Parts: sequence; structure tokens; C-alpha cells
Amino acid sequence: MKTYAFAATSADEPLEPFSFERRAPRANDVVIEILYCGVCHSDLHTARNDWGWTNYPIVVGHEIVGRVIDVGLDVTRHKVGDHVAVGTMVDSCQHCDQCRKGEEQLCREGNTQTFAGVDRISGEPTWGGYSKHIVVRQEFVLQVPEGLDLAKAGPLLCAGATTYSPLRTWNIGPGSRVGVIGMGGLGHMAIKLAAAMGARVTVMSRTPEKAADARELGADTFLVSSDPKAMEEAASTFDLIIDTVPAKHEIDPYIPLLDVDGTLCVVGQIGPLAEMNSIPLLLGRRRVAGSAIAGIAQTQETLDFCARKNILPEVEMIRMDQINEAFERLERSDVRYRFVIDMATLTKPQSDAV
Repeated sequence: MKTYAFAATSADEPLEPFSFERRAPRANDVVIEILYCGVCHSDLHTARNDWGWTNYPIVVGHEIVGRVIDVGLDVTRHKVGDHVAVGTMVDSCQHCDQCRKGEEQLCREGNTQTFAGVDRISGEPTWGGYSKHIVVRQEFVLQVPEGLDLAKAGPLLCAGATTYSPLRTWNIGPGSRVGVIGMGGLGHMAIKLAAAMGARVTVMSRTPEKAADARELGADTFLVSSDPKAMEEAASTFDLIIDTVPAKHEIDPYIPLLDVDGTLCVVGQIGPLAEMNSIPLLLGRRRVAGSAIAGIAQTQETLDFCARKNILPEVEMIRMDQINEAFERLERSDVRYRFVIDMATLTKPQSDAV
């Protein structure tokens, strides 16, 4: 099906209007008109080829909320008119041990990413959510719960699920002690989710500038990591620390903050970290772990949990034609705390006009 989008055509050019063909819908597919799409740091990294694997042109975006406009003959989970969502994956093998237990993000054959992936049947590239429509197999389409604000729900599919997953993996609940390093798109969701689970939440930052914001988001305390005395006093006081920093950085200062058997979970940085000293790990039986996104069932659980608890990301709505400015601001961390594109502002390229 023919549709249109904003696409990156090279690493050093701004995103621009773009027309392309979505793959033909299959019997188990859902066709969605995209209403809103969140802007993730990975959108920026991919568009700029920061990771070195981008093929152009590319349409990014994987925090997608929309309305079903058509379904295939075999679709039973969704119907025309439903408000639905699509996150970071659109397919997986569906038969390996990880897929069978609902951990499609860990598919042994590799999951199919919403953008910059390859369709498992046709071999066509996958195109993301900065577009008017998307076609997705029904198993990877999520239901937006009643009452959840469609305009703000998109970031829950990536930033929300990415931080919800380690909180569930390490059984966070009332009385748990959770630290959050960084307070951007991921960090602010980690604060809200951990607080809603009943944990005592501490935000860690090098400066005290965001202390008031952290408390407004639900944090109980604020730890200035550049203050040696404060860091020393916080030793062995956390069960889980979620590290949301999306750049190379040191984790050594934070490991002694973990209690015995505590875990520091990296969810932000994709790539190298600074060299690590193993002594605090050994002496406290502490762990450094990683976690990326969540399976489909757990992503749906994230949406349902947020609907019950009335948890939504802090977002700034933008027009589609503001995306290049938004990318520049994202590089400067000048957003509180997530951009969402109102896709009603995406218009058909003039070259396609009849």
C-alpha cells in the first residue's frame, strides 16, 4: 500500500517528506492509521547513523499509537476502529524457547525491529512510525486500554516498557529501594513506575538542578553523585539501580551503593562503558546486568499498569515538520521529557498531490 512519511536520506541531511510502499497486508495483518508517534533517542542515533548500520532512506519511529483501519481474514485479536499500539518489534520466529515464553525481544533468531529491520517473509525493509500508516502482524499489535491518553501513550511502548521490565524482573514492590541514574525519557518513566509499585525511589545526578523535578515525578530522595560524602553515606542502600544514561560513562561510583545481592541494570547505553573495577562486585555479591525493551505480553502489561495507576510520560507535542528541530534539541537534552509527534500534521508530499 502506498503511504507517506518523513525520512532520513543520509546521515547529515535533515529528515524530509517521503513517499513509499508498505508491504501488502497478509491474512494475519492489521493495517493501522498512525495518530501519534513518540520520538526516541534511538530514532536520532539511527537517522544519524551513529551506530554504523543505517541503510538509507529510512523511516524511524517505534512508539506508535493509532487506529485500526483494516484487518486480514485470519485476524481475531483486533477489529476496525480499535485504538492500538506498536512498539519496538513487529515480528519474531514465534517458535523458539524465548518466543514461546513471551520474551520475543530475546528471540533466538533475532526479532524484527519496527524500523531498520527486514521482513521475515518478503525480505523488504521495515519502515517505522514517522508515517501515515503501518502494517503489522496481529501478535505484535497491542491494545490501548480504555482511558489511557492516546496522545501521551506512545513513549510507554519504549521508555515505559524498557524501565518497567527490570522493575518486574527484580521483583520491585513495597519496601524496595530503587535508584535511578539519569532523568531523561527513560529515567523519568523509571521514577514514576517504581514509585507506583511502592518502592522508595532515589534519583542520582551529578548536579542538584533536577531535584525539584525528581520529587515532582515521585522520587523520595535525590543523591548528588559528585558529592563524595553523600555517596559514601548511601553505600549498600539499594536493591536495584536502573542506569538510563545513553552515553559512555563510569558505573564504578554506583556499584558500592548496592546492597548485598543488589543489581545495577543498564538500560540506556548501547555500546561501550568505561572500564569497571570488580572489587565492589565481589565483596558485595553485586551484579551488573542489562535489559532491552520488553516482550509483547510485558509491554501490554506496562500499558495496562499505567492505565490503572494513571501513569503517563511528560511529553511535548510537536508537528511532523518540527522533527529536525526536535532532533537538535534532543541532542542537547532540551526536552521535558519526551517529544510526541501529532501525526495529523503529516501531510501528503506535494509530488503525490493529484
